[in-house]
Amino acid sequence: MGAFLLYTVAFIAACAAVLLSRRRRGEFPPGPAPLPIVGNVFQIRGDPHKSFAELAKTYGPLMTLRLGTQLAVVISSPEIAMEVLKKHSQAFSNRSIPDAAKNHGHEKVSWNVMPADSVGWKRIRKLGREKLFSHQALQQTEGQRQERLRKLAEHVGRFSERGQVMNVGEATFTTMVDLVFSTLFSIDLTDYGAADSIANKEFREHINSFTRYAGVPNVSDFFPVLAPLDMQGIRRKIGYHLGSLLDFVEDMIQKRICERKESDYQSKNDFLETLLDIWEGTENDLTIKEIRHFCVDILIAGADTSAATTEWAMVELLLHSDKMAKLKAELKSVLGDKSIMEGSDISKLPYLQATINEVFRLHPVAPLLGPREAGEDTRVNDYTIPKNAKVIVNFWAITRDPSIWKNPESFEPERFLGKNINFEGQHFELIPFGSGRRICPGMPLASRMLFCMVATLCHNFNWELEGGVESKLRQREDVFGLALQKKFPLKAKPIKV
Repeated sequence: MGAFLLYTVAFIAACAAVLLSRRRRGEFPPGPAPLPIVGNVFQIRGDPHKSFAELAKTYGPLMTLRLGTQLAVVISSPEIAMEVLKKHSQAFSNRSIPDAAKNHGHEKVSWNVMPADSVGWKRIRKLGREKLFSHQALQQTEGQRQERLRKLAEHVGRFSERGQVMNVGEATFTTMVDLVFSTLFSIDLTDYGAADSIANKEFREHINSFTRYAGVPNVSDFFPVLAPLDMQGIRRKIGYHLGSLLDFVEDMIQKRICERKESDYQSKNDFLETLLDIWEGTENDLTIKEIRHFCVDILIAGADTSAATTEWAMVELLLHSDKMAKLKAELKSVLGDKSIMEGSDISKLPYLQATINEVFRLHPVAPLLGPREAGEDTRVNDYTIPKNAKVIVNFWAITRDPSIWKNPESFEPERFLGKNINFEGQHFELIPFGSGRRICPGMPLASRMLFCMVATLCHNFNWELEGGVESKLRQREDVFGLALQKKFPLKAKPIKV
């Protein structure tokens, strides 16, 4: 009886939404006519970013879709993205919170989804910006990054000595996890190559599953009245993986709190120490729950995206030997016999910078930037985006637009040489980390580590792709999620230079 009532209410709500949308349709951006109840849901086939891009060819770069009872506006051009994310940043500063995020109270304390005008969001954001991702903080942790890169080079070197093929993605993921845990907790969590490595198995599964399920179109978002049923089980699955990560971090926090009470305790130079100092002080009202969720946010964002992008970079370089040769020549001329690159070397390596820009373009970390929610009725491009509408920037469509990029399906780092274009949020044809108030705060750390990992792998080793022609054909296949991951892992044999 309860389920029947829910379906009845959902039907009435959907009909009302469709009638309302038809009444105001002339004010909204153009889009395909919605079907009763379901709206345009069935027109989103396969990967959402590709379906949105295909529909935009007919309805334009500012498009309205009715997804169940939810009104969504999809943006597919840099000009309109700039208008929404920069000109009207205040109106579109808040995230659209998916049902799946409503787990373990995460939506109330996560810096990814908290309202931008809330005290909690401003406090957490400031802490991250000043204590973790500032230029001064990155300078202080340069030694930690150098150590992790040396471990990566040694790990790859062992495969080279044995003449074995290795899983490149596992190695880069392990490196990033090791760096993040060192920065947060002053511990080495991972063990390269170990069969029972937490990073290579359980921990990686929790993070990858979280980002994968979080990107799945969810009936609970289309019809919120059905959310209690969790019909696809997405909230339950994300709850399991998020809960496991939260439990792990909670253990780290409680262990440190106990250690700090001991008379011979020596303060550690890590982010958890900073957060607990604030928690015990009076300058900020910071709770243990906020610390726990903040650390999990950093783990998910830091470990997954940089590792995935490094793997994509290696894929393209292995598929394009001429580009690899150009990059190796530049690294040799600048680094010489130095095996590990430092952050200060990045500015001297224009072809490496161009290569990473092109990887961000061809394999964007987030094909759909984190959805925003309109805080008020806002006029954009002579149309009205109504209050509470979900606003999606299809960055993948922008990167494939032939009016912006010549030969958009080709890997051509040269397109960025001599061009004043970067990924820091000011050039809206290339915004893999977003832009405006909601730009990814970890971008300085993620990008620096990405440059250094690619340089370490290419400068010290030559590579042979496993599997021949068949392997090459499937290397670009991906799996949609919050982060665009490879469908098949990159396996290649390193050869010491």
